Amino acid sequence: MAGGAFEDTEAAKRAHLYEHKITGYFIFSCIVAASGGALFGYDLGVSGGVTSMDDFLKRFFPKVYRRKQEHLKETDYCKYDNQILTLFTSSLYFAGLVSTFAASHVTRKKGRRASILVGSISFFLGAVLNASAMNIAMLIIGRILLGVGIGFGNQAVPLYLSEMSPAKIRGAVNQLFQLSTCLGILVANFINYETDKLHTWGWRLSLGLAVVPATIMFLGGLALPETPNSLVEQGKFDEARKILEKVRGTSNVDAEFADLVDASKAAQAIKHPFRNLLERKNRPQLIIGALGIPAFQQLTGMNSILFYAPVIFQSLGFGSNASLYSSLITSGALVLASLISMAFVDRWGRRKFFLEAGSEMICYMVALAITLALEFGEGKTLSKGTSYFLVIIIFLFVLAYGRSWGPLGWLVPSELFPLETRSAGQSMVVCVNLFFTALIAQCFLVSLCHLRYGIFLVFAGLIFIMSCFIYFLLPETKQVPIEEVSYLWAKHPIWKHVVRGST
Repeated sequence: MAGGAFEDTEAAKRAHLYEHKITGYFIFSCIVAASGGALFGYDLGVSGGVTSMDDFLKRFFPKVYRRKQEHLKETDYCKYDNQILTLFTSSLYFAGLVSTFAASHVTRKKGRRASILVGSISFFLGAVLNASAMNIAMLIIGRILLGVGIGFGNQAVPLYLSEMSPAKIRGAVNQLFQLSTCLGILVANFINYETDKLHTWGWRLSLGLAVVPATIMFLGGLALPETPNSLVEQGKFDEARKILEKVRGTSNVDAEFADLVDASKAAQAIKHPFRNLLERKNRPQLIIGALGIPAFQQLTGMNSILFYAPVIFQSLGFGSNASLYSSLITSGALVLASLISMAFVDRWGRRKFFLEAGSEMICYMVALAITLALEFGEGKTLSKGTSYFLVIIIFLFVLAYGRSWGPLGWLVPSELFPLETRSAGQSMVVCVNLFFTALIAQCFLVSLCHLRYGIFLVFAGLIFIMSCFIYFLLPETKQVPIEEVSYLWAKHPIWKHVVRGST
């Protein structure tokens, strides 16, 4: 059984008996569920663009607008430092952080599908409130509702995709979430570019169009089946087997269904899943899946790269088109990287992507820091040669992040937890991820102002630490059935000493 006693090896012998076919029903379920990533992506893309629109700043943040006009053509480290403006962005992540605990309960008791529906409704309401905002309070309340929607969506969607997927293609299927997120960012950037031309009210359209992905997610969610894992967890065994047969395209699902039932028996014995996460047998999942990977994903410096891109393109002479070109480069690189990762993650494995891309990202951060130390700040204008070099560095960094820490930061944690702690574990993943996202959003600009180019050296050091973390602590999970991942810990050179003797 998954996550329980490691001495029970019978279940571990059943994986080779699993059968599956790629059915239209399976494809439909995964694509609809993955659309939940578009909510997260659209907000990531649209909020950055809206907070740079003059009409939005003049209405809600006039001091920031005046400072922006005074330093319009300068590349100053501190001109965007405003804590109230960053609160507009980070309030969403703090709300998502808190809501994920409620999402964990709903996901476990009512199912993954229920959390997807709740998340879409909350996101829809937040979008409406933001689009009609007349003051900062309405903006913040709207952002909180958006955050609740993202908290529920990010809790349920990666779990849904991992549980619906056959082990051999789980990596690629789970990364539909990241691909959807990246496409959401790309679409949002195009929308921002067009709505910026609609003076006085364009920002309202950008924020209001968030109802589109929310509506798609809600209507699609109504047609989604629940995952067999969740149905077994709720005691609906007959329905679970019917769904499993339908989604696998075969009636020969005895081995996989037996593993689900075994995992469910272990889950039923757990009355306090969050407390169970702290037990010795779950220590690897806690440290790697719930704490390490989601925190490190936000400490890669990706947000700093996205912040700098428009400035660099302005220096190349693109003028008002700078934000569009920078968005095309970064968003396009993310989409391309997601496709690369989807194509090869189940062939090459998770560890290789983490370690290879991590080495690249360290080099790019050091190169960026050295270049900015020599050429940037104090009202200087970057030369075109330097700017072209930085554009290439940005593209390569985003390409490396987009095929490693971006998608794998969601995929790997969703694979690690046994059924009895899966909802609680995913809740911790989302909570930690959103906490560090909010922390970076709230502190990056002030840190940039004080550390200047040194902040990129800090990120390079952090990427080195997280690469060592992966090298020494993460076992390879490619093509391992999700209910049998727990057996990897007993064979790991470090974790076997931790979990040995646990029951």
